[in-house]
Amino acid sequence: MSKVEVKVYNMAGEETGKMKLSEDLFGAEINSAALHSVVRAYLLNQRQGTQSTKTRSEVSGGGIKPWRQKGTGRARQGSRRSPQWTHGGIALGPKPRSYRVKLNKKLRRTALVSALSAKAASGEIVVVDKLQAKEYKTRVMADLLKALKVEKKALVVLPEMDDKLIVSFRNLPGVKTAQANNLNVYDILNCDKLVFAKSAVEVVEEVYKVC
Repeated sequence: MSKVEVKVYNMAGEETGKMKLSEDLFGAEINSAALHSVVRAYLLNQRQGTQSTKTRSEVSGGGIKPWRQKGTGRARQGSRRSPQWTHGGIALGPKPRSYRVKLNKKLRRTALVSALSAKAASGEIVVVDKLQAKEYKTRVMADLLKALKVEKKALVVLPEMDDKLIVSFRNLPGVKTAQANNLNVYDILNCDKLVFAKSAVEVVEEVYKVC
């Protein structure tokens, strides 16, 4: 099977070899429409939809007609709760609603493969032979990213949950961590560099392989 090849580095930023990536996941044709649909759905699903305004039936006051219908020289008014009045109700204002969008599994997988392939095509994937932390040290992870020349936003993909690594990366601006079996299309596209632990690449290829 045809493969995509990337360099592998150690935690000192030194090149230690090369690794071949699955063509099915990292060398596929990029589907822009799928990426747009999935990112849009992700952003919409983050919305709480709890915004609410009061209509004229929900604001206080307005039990009496402000002035008589005719003879005052002013426009006729029936209630102080009308939208044109200060402290009146809001006409056509937002009410609580769900913004949730559902997408089928095939579309979500297509978008994920497209996102990974886009990063591979642009040379924005960095593989580290082994990511480990002996203690909770943000400085060590900062030095690691500096050695790998990862200077902007980065998504660090781990093979499994690792509290020491997650906490150590957490305080670095623009750096997020994710588990290999729970990748997010938005996070992949939103980062400048995709940093994989070598074992995380193997997990990704196993979890998202073509059946």
